[in-house]
Amino acid sequence: MASVTNHKNVPDIVVGRLPLYLRALGAMQAAGKQVTSSQELADWLGISSAQIRKDLSHFGEFGKQGTGYSVVMLQERLRHILHLNREWPVIVVGAGNIGSAIARYSGFERRGFRVLGVFDNDPGKIGAQAGPFVVQDAARMIEFIRERDIRHAMLAVPAEHAQSVTDTLVEAGIIAILNYAPINLIVPPHVHVESIDPVVHLQKMTFYIV
Repeated sequence: MASVTNHKNVPDIVVGRLPLYLRALGAMQAAGKQVTSSQELADWLGISSAQIRKDLSHFGEFGKQGTGYSVVMLQERLRHILHLNREWPVIVVGAGNIGSAIARYSGFERRGFRVLGVFDNDPGKIGAQAGPFVVQDAARMIEFIRERDIRHAMLAVPAEHAQSVTDTLVEAGIIAILNYAPINLIVPPHVHVESIDPVVHLQKMTFYIV
């Protein structure tokens, strides 16, 4: 097994590419491939082969020069690096359009995550169905999180409520938040936030449109 570098020494942009490598390897395996190379991965992802080799070098040695990578073995090592060799429980906070769509998505489990509950504080949504889940009262959220030792939350609430809900999640023990609200969240140093704002990405892409 390749040694894993202390995560504090690995640039965040490198960590962000590892799931892309994992996804490409999964597609390769489904297509029946047993061995791949950094150049083939580069062709799949539009990333240079030198960048891929540099990214992987943060975590030790992978494969042998001239023989390529075992598709199965490289997947296993990337899952180990990303701590995906276990299943992570997750909650969804917010049962509006985005939260309900997240709750209905069936792809989390095969990638290492299991949604355990959906929460909202709107009486009109509590008790309603969101995908396979019955929406629970957000007043029960802290107890629910602590009882199940949940570390991940997906936040899909209006921007004006996002910070206060985040404060509650952090109090309950959440240390990883996927944020769909269009706001920058303030969290303690030990809490990691990833934000998804489609408008920001659209605005970025307009820069490249001639």
